Amino acid sequence: MTIAYLNALGVICALGRGKAEVARRLLDGDSSGMQLYPRPVAGRQLPVGAVTGELPSLGDTPLRYATRNNQLLLAAMEEIGTELKAAIARFGSSRVGVVMGTSTTGIQEATQAITQLVREGQLPASYHYGHQELSAPASFISERLQLSGPSYSISTACTSSARALLSAKRQLDAGICDAVICGGVDSLCDLTLQGFSSLEATSEYVCNPFSANRDGINIGEGAAVFLMTREKGPIALLGAGASSDAHHISAPDPHGQGAIEAMRKALFDAAIRVEQIDYLNLHGTATPHNDAMESLAVAAVFPNGVPCSSSKPLTGHTLGAAGALEAAFCWLALSEHNPLQRLPPHRWDNQPDADLPRLNLNTAGTVMAGSDCRRMMSNSFAFGGNNISLILGDAP
Repeated sequence: MTIAYLNALGVICALGRGKAEVARRLLDGDSSGMQLYPRPVAGRQLPVGAVTGELPSLGDTPLRYATRNNQLLLAAMEEIGTELKAAIARFGSSRVGVVMGTSTTGIQEATQAITQLVREGQLPASYHYGHQELSAPASFISERLQLSGPSYSISTACTSSARALLSAKRQLDAGICDAVICGGVDSLCDLTLQGFSSLEATSEYVCNPFSANRDGINIGEGAAVFLMTREKGPIALLGAGASSDAHHISAPDPHGQGAIEAMRKALFDAAIRVEQIDYLNLHGTATPHNDAMESLAVAAVFPNGVPCSSSKPLTGHTLGAAGALEAAFCWLALSEHNPLQRLPPHRWDNQPDADLPRLNLNTAGTVMAGSDCRRMMSNSFAFGGNNISLILGDAP
């Protein structure tokens, strides 16, 4: 089986821009990037994980790609532009693939255009149907870098970009590509916030995962882009496990069977024992059902406990980008950006839910246990019972 090395990472989210800033604020448990959405949602002011400041200009990019989503994606790509160009020169444009995960793509631009159509009777000149096509992030990368390898987007809600990493590894396994640009991107939009609010799933406060007082999610935006190859680097995608329990269109299996299956498949794929996992990035959305299910699943897979935390109080739930973004947090914790070997702390009110199994939630002072080969798992769970767990670690 091919070992997939994650040789470069570009990242942007509410924690900041670029690896150094994101790593520092992640490991400090800094939630200052959470801010109120500029417009009320169902009469409420909701906190979101927003990216602030100017984003890169798309220049003469075709109109169909002129979205904030692609600006976020470009910001992450630019951080690893040198590595991407080198890979294309080394392997050739036909041997470099693209797999991206997204759920919102350019739906905000489409929503604004349709609003104008309703009010004024015509669409704005800036509108293009391609804004809302889910294939847009992958197509944008391929056209911008003039690639002719396989290129597609995955949209399986909150597991989209985690599945993009798994699919990228499969392309390397099959010999279809020599390098794959993979990850995810999602941007804030009114439709998403209204939708989750209608499900009574959003909180008016910074989310509080695994607390007895948890009352819903915050939505966020961001992008994480990896360059994955067979060329040995310090950090690898060691294993992945996916499952689909199809319990309900929006609620997880309350017993966590699909989550358990995904975690155990990832461990089997990586050929490692459960006690060899040094850290678990929890899906941890702070909704009553998700946290209850995930607590049961983690307790079943890790009966002796595992250091863990949810990063969503720091970034919001970035939906289709969440899987890649949280894999990026594991990548950063394994990298030179974490010389003190700290683990991301769990930000909450320290009020455990007596009805749930107790998890070994990290504090600000939690550090990795000494190990010659560090390994980290990241969980992503989605509507429809779609589940995936990734394991990143020091290259073997």
